[in-house]
Amino acid sequence: MKSPIASKPLYTVVRVILGLLFVYAGTLKLMNPDGFAVTINIYGLVSWRMAGFLSYAIPIVEVLSGLALVFDVRGALSLIVAQLLVFMGILIYALHIGLDADCGCFGTPKNTDNAPSGPLMALIRDCFMLAACGLLYLQRRAAGFRPRPIGRLFTKAR
Repeated sequence: MKSPIASKPLYTVVRVILGLLFVYAGTLKLMNPDGFAVTINIYGLVSWRMAGFLSYAIPIVEVLSGLALVFDVRGALSLIVAQLLVFMGILIYALHIGLDADCGCFGTPKNTDNAPSGPLMALIRDCFMLAACGLLYLQRRAAGFRPRPIGRLFTKAR
């Protein structure tokens, strides 16, 4: 019997769900970049001008890396892991200084009733997503699943 780690369907499902989460989160932020800039500014780590730039750059990178992960493009998983580690570092910083603000991870809430419960819940969610990335890396190693180079997306397979 084949190990669940070597399961191509499990690999595909985890990869697609994680990729689509990043596409969804990035799209929500792109729908309200001004609100996301305010959220970034609350953390006080960058200037207002940089927050404005990041309010577009972060979601674009999320959408592109999420799509790349869905299509299993080489480098996408590493980019997702890098983003998660940066996001987690910022959330740990927020917890350290006692900031109980919305992280803006899935857009800017329209009212406080829909607001997440702060950085701790976002950090826990990011830990689960990082664990999913770890599973994908493990599956690649154990079962030999290989992501494709980006150039192969646009050419016919032989």
